[in-house]
Amino acid sequence: MSTAPVMPEDFDPARLDVISDEKYESEGYPHAEWTWLRQNDPVRYFERDDCAPFWAITKHADIVDIGKRPKDWIIAPRVAVFTDIAPAEEIQVRHLLTMDPPEHGRYRNLIAKSFTPRNVKIWEPKVHDITRRVLDRAAEKSEIDFVADVSAPITIEVIALMLGVPEEDWHLLFRWTNEIIAPGDPEFQKGATAQETLERARIELFSYFKEIADSRRANPQDDIVTRIVQGEIDGAPLGGLELLSYFFLLVVAGNETTRNAMTGGIQCFLDNPDQWDALARDPGLVEGAIEETVRWTTAVIQFARTATSDQVVRGRKIREGESVCLFYASGNRDEDVFENPFDFRIDRWPNNHIGFGRGEHVCLGAHLARLEIRAMYQQLRERLVEMERTAPIVRVRSSFVGGVKRAPMKWRLRDAN
Repeated sequence: MSTAPVMPEDFDPARLDVISDEKYESEGYPHAEWTWLRQNDPVRYFERDDCAPFWAITKHADIVDIGKRPKDWIIAPRVAVFTDIAPAEEIQVRHLLTMDPPEHGRYRNLIAKSFTPRNVKIWEPKVHDITRRVLDRAAEKSEIDFVADVSAPITIEVIALMLGVPEEDWHLLFRWTNEIIAPGDPEFQKGATAQETLERARIELFSYFKEIADSRRANPQDDIVTRIVQGEIDGAPLGGLELLSYFFLLVVAGNETTRNAMTGGIQCFLDNPDQWDALARDPGLVEGAIEETVRWTTAVIQFARTATSDQVVRGRKIREGESVCLFYASGNRDEDVFENPFDFRIDRWPNNHIGFGRGEHVCLGAHLARLEIRAMYQQLRERLVEMERTAPIVRVRSSFVGGVKRAPMKWRLRDAN
């Protein structure tokens, strides 16, 4: 049984850091800090020089409660807590993650049916074919980078197929996603500031998808892009910003989070080979492995909400206009919800994780993400002979999404049946 990480006895609570991008890059998720907060100060006020003040919400029950009360807690104007970027300057987009009810529901319904379990199942043969091709290519090498060779190609090809992006442009989706998710990472900035990196990626992505949207207007097809282009809100077509922001969201959310869940899942199995052995023996554990992977990795670390009136959370008064930061990754290690939360157990049941969020903003693509992870696990459990980490993973510099840039490993795969 794994024990929760703890802070040193002589640490200074006034110096707690749960939001610095550099900390996440160098140390990974601050589980020791979150554990201390859950046990001692689960609703804690933070003031920093590099971002607007916020209350850190670290308990599962509070995160769920706030997420289910969109009238009391709105997502505008602060989508998440970003350092070195003022909330009003985060990025000029208007999509589902920046909208509150009732507007949010109207925009979500444009394509919600495309992501129901029934409609996602239609994609199952294609996702399995994509996964098989990617694994076949990666199987030719004994040493791989799991991100570059497996998780990124699978997720990018799936979203590219759904959006009609040709293969020669897939690298653009990968680059734009990295720059948008981790604009403070020097590897992605190329000498620019975080704000400039965000804006550069947004403008390029908008310009690219404007051409695709114009093409679908002239030649409609049976795809998601056409449904968005032809969609109407209150009897009118989407405005230019809202239309292009929809593609922005689908590109970024459609590959980044699932890519990191896949990569993180393999790291879990490398650290817990007994769990991989169990999965290899029993195909009935695949569904549990998917949910435990989502809980353990929690690819989206945090989102913010703003109080519309004075609120009280665990006895702490949060005034109208103040922001809370919902640390989903902390909630997914909450000792009050999960038995031995620091154990990676693919037979965990129940698994009441919040890896896909809760409430109005529950992840639209959750069923698609599960399908992609399922296809990977189902095929790997039949083909993987051995695997070994050859160096530590390299994380992106971000406290918003737990991104992994590189995950070097050795492996050996059997030929596909």
